[in-house]
Amino acid sequence: MKPRKVLQVALGILTSIGGFLDVGAIATAADAGASFRFSLLWVVLIGTICVIFLVEMPGRLAAVSKHTYADAVRERFGFQFYIWPILAEFVVDFLVLGAEIGGVCIALQLLTGIAFHWWAIPVALAVWLTAWLGTFDFIENGVALLGLITLAFVAGGIVLHPPWGELAKGFIPAAAPQEPAHYWFTAVSIMGALISPYLLYFYSSGAIEDGWGKKDLTMNRMVAGVGMGFGSIVQMGMLVTAAMVLAPQGIQVDQYGQIALTLVGPFGEWGYYLFAVSLGITCFGACMEQALETGFVVSQALGWNWGESKRPVEATRFTMAYTLSIAASSLLMVIGIDPLKLTLFSMALTAVMLPLVVTPLLVIMNDRHYLGEHTNGWFTNTVVGLIIGLTFVMALVAIPLEYLGGG
Repeated sequence: MKPRKVLQVALGILTSIGGFLDVGAIATAADAGASFRFSLLWVVLIGTICVIFLVEMPGRLAAVSKHTYADAVRERFGFQFYIWPILAEFVVDFLVLGAEIGGVCIALQLLTGIAFHWWAIPVALAVWLTAWLGTFDFIENGVALLGLITLAFVAGGIVLHPPWGELAKGFIPAAAPQEPAHYWFTAVSIMGALISPYLLYFYSSGAIEDGWGKKDLTMNRMVAGVGMGFGSIVQMGMLVTAAMVLAPQGIQVDQYGQIALTLVGPFGEWGYYLFAVSLGITCFGACMEQALETGFVVSQALGWNWGESKRPVEATRFTMAYTLSIAASSLLMVIGIDPLKLTLFSMALTAVMLPLVVTPLLVIMNDRHYLGEHTNGWFTNTVVGLIIGLTFVMALVAIPLEYLGGG
C-alpha cells in the first residue's frame, strides 16, 4: 500500500478518536461495565456496525460528487429544511464541545491536583492555537498517532483475564439484569456516543480536505472500517476493565476519578497516569474535531470559504466560527458545570436529534445526481433503513429514561 494511502487511514482513526473515542464513549462504557458488567457489549457492537455504514456514505458522497454532507443536504432539501437539523446540531455541538474541554480539564486535574475549572481557559487556548496554526494533515496524523495510547484499555482488559464465556454472552442482546431504566438509558447513551451526528459532517469535510476522488472509494471503505473498528475495540476494552475492576467493588461511576481506577487495576500506579493521558488525548482530539466541524457546517451552510488547510486570513469567517465555538463552550467549564453530568446529558440529547441528521442521508445516497452509479445498493439501503428506525426509537425513549432515573 502506498504511503499516502496508509496516511489516509489516519482520517478514520482521527474521526474515531474524536467522535467515537471521546469523553462520551469513556463515560458511558465505564458506567456500563461498572453497573452491568459485560451485558451491554452488544450495544457497542451494534453501534459500531451502524457507524461504519453511516461514516462510509458521506465519505463516498464527498469522493464522487465533491460535496460535503452539509452541502448536499442544503442543496437537495433547501435552506428552510436544512436550518432545523443545523440548529439542533449547534445546540448539541455546544454542549458536547464543553464536555470534551471538560474531559481535558479533568485529565489535567488528575495529573496536577488543580481543580478542573481552572484549566478551562488554558485548554480552550491550546485547542484554538492548534486549530489556528495546524493544517488538517497535521491534526489528523498527530492526533491519530498519539491516540494509540488508548490501546492501554485493551491491554488492561486482557491482563485482567476476564471470564471469556461470560464476556462472549455480553454480545447477545438481553433484557436488563437489574435497574431497567438505568440499563436502557445507558444503552441509549452508548449509542448516542457512538453515532454522533457530527461524524458525518466532519468525515465528509475531511475527505474534501484530503482531495478524495473516485479512485479513493475502496480506501474510503477501509478508512471507515479501520477507524471505527479501532474505536470499537478500545471502547470494549474500557467496558471490560470497568467490569473487572469497578463492578466487583460496587463502585458506581459518578466522577472521573473513579474511572481512573479501571487502569490502576491491571497496571498499578502507572495505570492512573495512563488513564489521565488517554483521557486528555482523546478529549483533545474530540475538541479539535468538534470545533472544526462547527466551522465546517456554519461555513458550508452560508457559502463561506472554508478549510483547515487554508491560512486563517484565507478563510476568516470559518476561523471566526470555530473560535467563537471554542470560547463559548469553554465557559461551561469556567462556571464549574460537572463534566461527567454534562457528558451523559449531551449523549442523551444527541440520541434525540439523530433522526434529523441521519434520515436525509438515505435520500441523498440514492440520488444519481450526486452519486451516479455509486448510489446505495439494496443491502446498504436496508441497513440504513433499520438504523433510521433505531434512531427514531432512541429519540423517543432517551429523555423519558433519563427522567425515570436512568441518568
